[in-house]
Amino acid sequence: SSGINAEWPLRPGSNEFFVQCLLLHPVVKMSKAKGKKPQRSGSNVFANFDQQQIQEFKEAFTIIDQDRDGFISEKDLKDMWASLGILQDDKFCADMCKVSPGQINFTAFLTFMGEKLQDTDPEDVLHNAFACFDVHNTGAINQKIFTNALTQLGDRFTKEEIAQMYDVAPMKGDNVDWKRFIKLIKYGGDFEEEA
Repeated sequence: SSGINAEWPLRPGSNEFFVQCLLLHPVVKMSKAKGKKPQRSGSNVFANFDQQQIQEFKEAFTIIDQDRDGFISEKDLKDMWASLGILQDDKFCADMCKVSPGQINFTAFLTFMGEKLQDTDPEDVLHNAFACFDVHNTGAINQKIFTNALTQLGDRFTKEEIAQMYDVAPMKGDNVDWKRFIKLIKYGGDFEEEA
């Protein structure tokens, strides 16, 4: 099983399409970028990401663009899902394409990904939320405690959403490395060196 939830359209505010794009292929993984976080200003979508992130989004785009014509179409999406062993109907793929008012070229794809990253809560809000479950300030939250919180508090996650989250969450053994997870949520990358 790919661990990808194939339900579409997604609930409002969902970052699932973003997560699915990151999970499409084992080659696509977010960088351990060295140095500063990318700047988040300006109207040019390319200015919102560093070169490594742009390259990784380009790899994801190329994987989705099955016919390599420079645009993501309904057929590309259907073929991409089929390559993952998931058969999708035409309506499902048409609904996915509706995220863009026009054809989905790389700039439109990158704009969508940037918007999804910017639609998250501010970093300090995420930090405070995660810190509530890390009473000893270790930077890690036990997976069982984290799962219980996500299924019992606030906007409750489904089993499928939990599985999808753990597919991408940085882990330290049986614990979620929540400080690195915030970086993944906010910037699409992990801005810390691996130990």
